[in-house]
Amino acid sequence: MPQSGNSREGLRFRIVLRPGIAIGPGKADLLEAIGETASLTAAAARFGMSYKRCWTLVRELNRAFATPLVETAKGGTGGGGAARLTPLGRKVLARYREMQRDAEAAIAAGIADLRRDLRQD
Repeated sequence: MPQSGNSREGLRFRIVLRPGIAIGPGKADLLEAIGETASLTAAAARFGMSYKRCWTLVRELNRAFATPLVETAKGGTGGGGAARLTPLGRKVLARYREMQRDAEAAIAAGIADLRRDLRQD
């Protein structure tokens, strides 16, 4: 399901590792979905994303790191294919989620303070 930047309360955590190379909630969610479904098609469908867009993001991630984060394999006679996170893919996802949790915890009091000042509608 697509999400806009302001549809969810709280922190939207995005890391620019180098100019042109970033990982944020969208790519992390996509990696997580690939890990859970073992399929680019199924992972893309979770977010209403085209297979082409999914494959573009996977290629972008794979090219950015020393070794691929996602490995794919062609399917059998019926077509389709398989995808899986590599050990580095699992590490990158786990580290991103850890940093995301740490950042959310670090700003929780500040968010609560700012919310107290919101207009009550």
